[in-house]
Amino acid sequence: LLLAQYVDSGAPEYLDQGLQAIKVGRVADAIALFRKATELDPNLAPAHYNLGLALRQVGQLQPAADAFYKATQADPKFALAYANLGGSLLEGYNLQQAGDYLRRALEIDPKLGIAHYNLGLVYEQQRNWERAIPSFRKAMEFSPNAPEPAYHLGLCYLQQGKTEKAKEVFRKAVKINPKYSEAHYNLGTILFSQSKFKDALDAFRKAAEGNSNYANAYYGAGLAFIQLRQYSDAVKVLQYARNLYQAQGNSQWANQASQLLQQTQNLNNPQNFNYQPR
Repeated sequence: LLLAQYVDSGAPEYLDQGLQAIKVGRVADAIALFRKATELDPNLAPAHYNLGLALRQVGQLQPAADAFYKATQADPKFALAYANLGGSLLEGYNLQQAGDYLRRALEIDPKLGIAHYNLGLVYEQQRNWERAIPSFRKAMEFSPNAPEPAYHLGLCYLQQGKTEKAKEVFRKAVKINPKYSEAHYNLGTILFSQSKFKDALDAFRKAAEGNSNYANAYYGAGLAFIQLRQYSDAVKVLQYARNLYQAQGNSQWANQASQLLQQTQNLNNPQNFNYQPR
C-alpha cells in the first residue's frame, strides 16, 4: 500500500524515490521502496546499502546488518557498506565480526574516518586502549568535523591515567560541537580533580546547557558550588540532580544526591566533603 502512490518503474527509480522519501523523513516509505529496488535488481549495491541505513535508523539492527552484507556481496569494494556492517554488528555487541568487517573496510579505503572510528569503538569495548587510541586518532584526522572520535580518545586517555591528554582532546571535542554534554562533563571532572573549581563549574554548566536532563552535570555543579562555598546555589542544583536521578530510575545516585543535599542544608560550613563527580 505504501508504494501505491509511486510510479511503477525500475530498480534505479525505486532507489531514487527511496532517497527522496528519506529526505522528507518518510522512513517507512523509503524502506519499502529500497526493498522493491533490491527485489528488482539484487545486484544494485546502493539499494541494499540505503536499505541498511534506513533500517538502522529505526533500530532494526539485524535486518540492517543483513542489508549491508548484501551490499558488500553486490559490490565487494564498497568500503562504506563494510564500515556500516561493522557498525551494526558493533551495536549488536558482535565485536569480533564487527572488527573483521571494519578492517576490511580500511583495506579498501584506508582514509575512511567512520571505519577508523567504529574500529576504535570495538577496541574501546574490548578495553584495548593501546589499539583504540590510534584508531580514534586516525578518525580525527580523516573526519575532522566529527567530535565523537576526540571524545572517545579522551575516555581512553582517562583509562590510562593520562589526564592532561584527555583534557586536551575533550577541549577539541567541545570546540567542534559546543553542545557536546558528555565531553563538557568529563572536562569538568578533570578540572574538579585538579581543584580548578570555577573552571569545573563552567564545564558542568555547559554540559547542562547541552542536555537539560543530564543529572550528572547538576550533581557535578553542586560539588563545585560546595567547594566554592556557594551553598544556596549548591542546594538548588543538587535538588535538581536528585529529582532527575529519581525520574530516570537511578535510585543509587538519587540517594547519593539526597545525602549530599542534606549535608549542604544542615551545615553552614560543611567540612571535608569526600564526594567526587561520577
